[in-house]
Amino acid sequence: MATTGPNSSVSPPESGSSVATAESGFRLPALDPTSILRHDVPASIVVFLVALPLSIGIAIASGAPVAAGLIAAVIGGIVGGALGGSALQVSGPAAGLTVVVAESIHQFGWRSTCFIVAAAGVLQILFGLSRIARAALAVAPVVVHAMLAGIGITIALQQVHVLLGGESSSGAWENITGLASRLGSANLPAVLLGVGVIAIMLGWNRLPERVKVVPGALVAIVVATGAAMVFSLDVQRVALDGSLFDAIMFPELPHGNWAAVVMMVLTVALITSVQSLLSAVAVDKMHTGPRTDLDREMIGLGSANVLTGMLGGLPVAGVIVRSSTNVAAGARTRASAILHGVWVLVFSVVLVSLVEQIPLAALAGLLIVIGMQLVKLAHIRLAHRTGDLLVYVVTLAAVVFMNLLEGVLIGLALAFALLVWRVVRVAVTAEQIGGTDRWLVRIDGSCTFLSLPKLSTTFAEVPPGVAVTVELTVDFLDHAAYDAITDWARQHESNGGTVDFVEIGASRMAKAQDAPPSRGMGRVALDDVLGPWRVDRNGSSDGSGDNGDPLASGIAAYHRSRAHLVRSHLDELRDGQDPDSFFLTCSDSRIVPNVITHSGPGDLFTVRNVGNLVPEQGGDASVDAALVFALEKLNVRTVVVCGHSSCGAMGALHSGESAGPGIDRWLEYGQPSLARYRAGHVVGAAAESAGFGPVEQLSMVNIAVQLENLRRHPSVRRAIEERGLTVSGLFFDIASARLIEVSEEGIASIEDSDGLLAQLQRRPASMGTV
Repeated sequence: MATTGPNSSVSPPESGSSVATAESGFRLPALDPTSILRHDVPASIVVFLVALPLSIGIAIASGAPVAAGLIAAVIGGIVGGALGGSALQVSGPAAGLTVVVAESIHQFGWRSTCFIVAAAGVLQILFGLSRIARAALAVAPVVVHAMLAGIGITIALQQVHVLLGGESSSGAWENITGLASRLGSANLPAVLLGVGVIAIMLGWNRLPERVKVVPGALVAIVVATGAAMVFSLDVQRVALDGSLFDAIMFPELPHGNWAAVVMMVLTVALITSVQSLLSAVAVDKMHTGPRTDLDREMIGLGSANVLTGMLGGLPVAGVIVRSSTNVAAGARTRASAILHGVWVLVFSVVLVSLVEQIPLAALAGLLIVIGMQLVKLAHIRLAHRTGDLLVYVVTLAAVVFMNLLEGVLIGLALAFALLVWRVVRVAVTAEQIGGTDRWLVRIDGSCTFLSLPKLSTTFAEVPPGVAVTVELTVDFLDHAAYDAITDWARQHESNGGTVDFVEIGASRMAKAQDAPPSRGMGRVALDDVLGPWRVDRNGSSDGSGDNGDPLASGIAAYHRSRAHLVRSHLDELRDGQDPDSFFLTCSDSRIVPNVITHSGPGDLFTVRNVGNLVPEQGGDASVDAALVFALEKLNVRTVVVCGHSSCGAMGALHSGESAGPGIDRWLEYGQPSLARYRAGHVVGAAAESAGFGPVEQLSMVNIAVQLENLRRHPSVRRAIEERGLTVSGLFFDIASARLIEVSEEGIASIEDSDGLLAQLQRRPASMGTV
């Protein structure tokens, strides 16, 4: 950390607080035709080339008409892109919905499935209008990851049969058990085409970047289609009945079983919503443009699903593969997503005959790769690291072997149960302290009725008649647990023992019977430790409403909750002290050395006086005696002078007004600092450049002058020469609660993780701040 002069980059003191907030949603930027032509049109073509084979393959995997995938791609691109809340997300048919759509078609038929899709779209519009879109994000990510992995495995199991030249079954177990017989009757040309597509897609990422500009999926399908046409291979091909407009069909109402219909509508709505919102959040991390308005994204997605359902298309969702491709291709606005839908529409109308030449085995190979890409090793490793592997495995297995909805519900239930177990569990231990007769019982966590068996078992380990300290570090304490603890304490005391309670956590026993239990927040516990008396008193001395002596109440609170913690540290220091630093600071009550240096008992040898002054040797015996003792008896490694903002001593010096006879005589030791400040000291100039006022400038100059006084002290000079003592200055800005380094040459921010003193210890003595 280099100290700076007048051009210091130190932030000025905070006189207030202002936070820049983003608007809810965003306004569309003015569309620049030049930017669209340069960035969005090329990106839209790349996304179109990725979306085309995927849309066809997903439709086939779902058991829907091929045109349904193209209709969904067109509407997802144009409607979803125009009305959605994400500028760069691309919507269309998603591989993650194939299992749901296939089940719906099997249960209700295709045209009724279209009705379900449209109804799900209406529900999504209501989600968006109700502004509850973010609630859909309250799903455990491990469940979403496992759901997608289960869908991927299901797709792969189905498409292996298609790749072998046959047809898949509806159930995963049937597809597994039927695989052996399918291998015996495999269609060799279909196998070669499918395997060729898989090989191209897996190897495409290893090619140079300039080659990978063309999507690997498109190349694989073109190569497989070309081979089938050139060699006239006898394989099944995509079947289309006319153009895209000819394939449009309107939905019909399901025939009965409305409970199942409602469940399917909810399933489609929730899965498409969660997938789209998670995708939008992921896309936002890929670019620096406007953030997604999630409620508007829901409205755009719902509108697209209403239209695609009304026209005979697959469900539409935000798709991370196309969206990430869109960002990587350089798209700047939503024009790219809209244009990609236009290109799909043009292709589907003009080049429909070309689509009919694509072998089904080639699309099966494509879908197998896509399905297996949904199983991400990174997600499995993450689940293992976070202890969620059981949830992942159970959810995946349930999705594969049962159905998507049941699998997700089972996964969510298991994740919730695991969450409850983690949150409400409590650690209760009992141990004898050293070789004494005193026992220590620690209760740490959320103490509820669920912890009663553990409390009872642990309390039974404590021998009767002994002295016990119960250390409560709890953030939640309900009445049942409170009763169990107090009943045991009364019973133990009636048998001749003693029980002392030490309450460290945010929840207090005194409040357990006054109101319904609530979780104590960590900030409350910190405020209790760091805040002044008035923070918790509310007009009383200890927050209980008693108008007593605040000092006595503070001591009682210390004995009750902190002495137990400090005792172990002080026990190590009872035979002597070995402080690291001699810390000279002002007597001002707002400066708490151990708080601002994050230190504890035995770390600082602290001396305080008005104005943090170091009189020349012989001027003040108390400062001189403390300094010599710290250097020659305690061998401190650093000497620190710490001043602060709004200093009354510096204010009196600067104004020239009398502060009283006794104070005026003491402030005579500060006159050299005032003279140096008025003479234009470099530290004062640096403080002024950083935005500090005159009194603060004088305070920093005073620190620099006291550092010079210290360096002239014989004991300090000797310690620097013999053992590398470091001498440094600090300025505490009360408004910002931050420290600034002050040397004789300038000031500097303290931002590094090593800390000021560690860095100063690495400096040579010639740099001024040794």
